[in-house]
Amino acid sequence: IWSTFSDSPLSPKFKVSQGRLVFPRTMQGNKKRSFNSDWYKQHPWLEYSQSQDSAYCFPCRHFSLPNTPASVFTPQLGFSHWKKAMYKDGGFKVHEKSEGHVNAMFAWGEHKKAILTDSSKRDALNEAYNKKVQENRKYIKTVAEVLLLTATQNIAQRGHRETEEVDNRGNFLEILEMIAKHDPVVQKKMKGKQNAKYTSSVIQNEILECLANTVREEIIQEVKESEVFPVIADETKDLKKKQQLSLVLRYYYNGAVHESFLDFQQATRLDAEGRKDKIIHCLEKYGLEYRTNLVGQGYDGASVMSGKHSGVAARIKTGAKHAFYGHCNAHCLNLVLTDTVKAVPEADCFFCTTAEALCVYVWVLCSPEVARYTATENSGERSVDAQGLLNQLDLSFVSLLATFRRLLGDAKVLSDSLQSPSLDLAMAVDLVSALKDSFQEYRSETFVDSLWKDIGDTRKCNDSDKDSFRRTIFYPIVDTILGELDRHFSKDNCDIMRGRQALDPKSKCFLQEQAVFRLGEIYESDSEDLSHELHQTRRLLQRKQQSGMQKLSSIVELAVFLEPHKDVFHELFRLCKIAIALPVSRAACERSFSALKLIKSHLRTTMTDDRLSNLGVLSIEARRAKSLDMDKFIKIFADNHQNRRIHVI
Repeated sequence: IWSTFSDSPLSPKFKVSQGRLVFPRTMQGNKKRSFNSDWYKQHPWLEYSQSQDSAYCFPCRHFSLPNTPASVFTPQLGFSHWKKAMYKDGGFKVHEKSEGHVNAMFAWGEHKKAILTDSSKRDALNEAYNKKVQENRKYIKTVAEVLLLTATQNIAQRGHRETEEVDNRGNFLEILEMIAKHDPVVQKKMKGKQNAKYTSSVIQNEILECLANTVREEIIQEVKESEVFPVIADETKDLKKKQQLSLVLRYYYNGAVHESFLDFQQATRLDAEGRKDKIIHCLEKYGLEYRTNLVGQGYDGASVMSGKHSGVAARIKTGAKHAFYGHCNAHCLNLVLTDTVKAVPEADCFFCTTAEALCVYVWVLCSPEVARYTATENSGERSVDAQGLLNQLDLSFVSLLATFRRLLGDAKVLSDSLQSPSLDLAMAVDLVSALKDSFQEYRSETFVDSLWKDIGDTRKCNDSDKDSFRRTIFYPIVDTILGELDRHFSKDNCDIMRGRQALDPKSKCFLQEQAVFRLGEIYESDSEDLSHELHQTRRLLQRKQQSGMQKLSSIVELAVFLEPHKDVFHELFRLCKIAIALPVSRAACERSFSALKLIKSHLRTTMTDDRLSNLGVLSIEARRAKSLDMDKFIKIFADNHQNRRIHVI
């Protein structure tokens, strides 16, 4: 039987025999008798002890008044005279009528009422607490969503002064005040205790950190599922003259190429070792295994980054043997055009002409009479400047303008393509080859005649001028730009490039074993498995094409084709992911610098580096940030920031 009054009477039941519960039987008089389970229903106070084979009164044992006379139902031995249990003048009925039992039953009833009352109070308190938690969660979500809005829109959060007396308290507080006019919960919290509003700069930083880390976790999870990734890095100075290092990860995931911004890091040391430490520290901080999974590095051509023996790329490759360096192709194109201009004196002089000359040229075409009048009027310095600019607009200037308008227009198509995050190295090589073919076609009499006709529409000229233009300006520029393209984009002899071409369905050497094996050797693939996978891939592609499947046109499409069978074609699928992920340009870093200028403006130069990095992630990865699960954010915020005035869980 129970030793405490917090439990109910003990009512054990024994095995069933012929439809009845059987209790131990003892000889009483001339017959064996036992306890009857039906007595539980007739006398709710009754309890039975298996060890003593006796019945007891639960309320009399626990709720009897002091000095109450002892009863057979309360001592250690208990009641076991089953023959007299149901007698009118004995057993259970006599005990129920006793004064001690009546008082004990009353006390027991009051105890049960108190328990029910306490339970109701607890339920009411729990309900009030849950309601409070829901209000707090809604308020914190609102605060976080306002911060998220300002971060993705690149607008400042804080004002110069944030006291209630000023008219403009900053975007963050002003937006919250506007929401409070339409939301009673937000209004209640905003008018609450001063230290429980969760609007201070410290709380802002904590919320921004949680939001940014949630975005980073999504990126890191995708990178880990992809397994292989290159790192792209570049640096620039912010308005505080701090050197900010931008880190971007490029990887294949879910049928597409992704370039995801990871962090802004202040480069306190500008030497190769210091920058290498920053990159490695960032990768380790987010749990990325760079020693085996880092398959490429994309930087500019500065010697501190690309140095063969002691540059950042070489230092990282000592610890990550697959992290091969690739020069930014967009930068290569820029060098092509820059070196071309420097190599042709006439072109160099053309670009040294002030921007005013170009504006005047348009002015002359639109209003020639007004332009000449301004140059001849007696207005001192103004007329001298106008005359000087008009003298620069000779036939050479117009012909160079027409030439570069055509050449740079074609180069702009390649430049825009190289800045696309979805561009892979194979497509980049194809675009460069297409640009070379275009420039090669320009070196013909037919094209020169067409170009000279356009020049003749704006300037009077003769055939001798045309020959001079062709020999001294146009052909030298085209020849130089073709030579620079060959010099800066000469990667055809590289084993990695040949292996990449062998994975390109448009290439003549598609799935050529020697080139693919060499690429697999560089990235330590199992050659035997790779051989079988190549053979099976050829047969599978052939069957699919015979059944009506369209021919593959890119490495990405090949990867998408192999992905459902990646467990079977593990080595080949891995090489496809590497070929896709190899960095093409550092345009993603350049885009992050554009966001940096919007975030750290002249009025926001005092922000900390951590806040800058978190705002940078939310701004640059705005698509991910806007689709965050705010319930998940609340849980992270509560786990990271315990013992707060506002409970959210």
